[in-house]
Amino acid sequence: MHGTYKVLVVDDSPFIFKAVKKALEPNGFEIVDNAPNGQVGLEMYEQYKPDVITMDVTMPVMDGIEAARALFEINKNVKIVILSAMGDDALVSQAKEIGVKHFVTKPFKADDLLSTVRQVLGG
Repeated sequence: MHGTYKVLVVDDSPFIFKAVKKALEPNGFEIVDNAPNGQVGLEMYEQYKPDVITMDVTMPVMDGIEAARALFEINKNVKIVILSAMGDDALVSQAKEIGVKHFVTKPFKADDLLSTVRQVLGG
């Protein structure tokens, strides 16, 4: 992989933000910011134009499914990795229906997240 890829974390949990940062930053990714909900995530997407977005499913204001749907309307090639907790099965199938292809179950291992993000970027 060449250059530094920018990653936007959309998650209302500071713990998950730290875990994503810890998994990706030492491997050459730049974590540009953390959005506490989907609405802020959309604004930050416009601001940062990240290469990849990690997206929680269950958040206040706007959930990850609504946010992913809105992002696909802005850019049909946006790269989203859904981070879902166990039991989010119905939401995961909704996400698949709107075009999300990559999922990591929380709690995740750093290596699993890293390999999924690399796969999303095609490298």
